[in-house]
Amino acid sequence: MAKLYKSGEDYLEAILMLHIESNYVRAVDIAHELEVSKPSVSRAMGILRDGGFIRIAEDGNITLTDSGTEVAERIYERHRVLSQWLIDIGVPEEIAAEDACKLEHDISAQSFEALKAHLRKSHPMVLEKADI
Repeated sequence: MAKLYKSGEDYLEAILMLHIESNYVRAVDIAHELEVSKPSVSRAMGILRDGGFIRIAEDGNITLTDSGTEVAERIYERHRVLSQWLIDIGVPEEIAAEDACKLEHDISAQSFEALKAHLRKSHPMVLEKADI
């Protein structure tokens, strides 16, 4: 499997979130969601397709493969948990979401699991998997 960088993880997370919302994801939707250019999305989709993380249908619908779903769900879970933790300690929601985007890629698995265990007591709904 190809190595993914932060931007690749962001694209997979965006595809997951868009799929949850509409079940049909196009490159233009991803460009809008991530506020990037269509050529940037096209390049990223080629890399993710070649890496085995996504499939692109003839009609342009972009779907995650099993490995793409695994990465996207992991990043999305980290985003939700980190956002909630930051909100709980008094960070405004918008800033918490922005900071969670930065932290979700760099936090170690051990620290994240400890944070999840701590939050599980007060926010069990935040810790459920994405509803796909």
